[in-house]
Amino acid sequence: MIKVLFVCWGNICRSPMGEYIFKDMVKKSGLEDKIYVESAATSTEELGNPVYPPARDELRSHGIDCKGHRARQVRKDDYEKFDYIIAMENIHHRIMRDRFFDGRDDKISLCMDYSKTPGCQIDDPWYTGDFVTAYNQIHEGCEGLLNHILENDL
Repeated sequence: MIKVLFVCWGNICRSPMGEYIFKDMVKKSGLEDKIYVESAATSTEELGNPVYPPARDELRSHGIDCKGHRARQVRKDDYEKFDYIIAMENIHHRIMRDRFFDGRDDKISLCMDYSKTPGCQIDDPWYTGDFVTAYNQIHEGCEGLLNHILENDL
């Protein structure tokens, strides 16, 4: 089974959007028994909190449910557990590498690395208020990631 972890700052906006968008794609592709998906935070600020309401509403507008989500923090053992660790910004990559994964980062990539604009960071909609753009970028990255996994791992 391929295991994917989406990571952002608080695990209430971008990374759960990635988790639930990707789960929806996996389900629609009939790959639920082959791909496992979670999300996590680099910080402790939002631990235990549900998806932020505007992010939840944007997901819902696309028919995607995120009920039951509770923010959690990245753990050291996530590096061994997951095959793909998907960061939303470079800062998340650096924090995971330096604070959680003892300098290892060959499993970490940016969500947009699987899109037409690799290296692009997804701005935090908590600050921008633009959950539509965040959704669209994450969706594009998730489509590319699913294609990458289908071509390389399944």
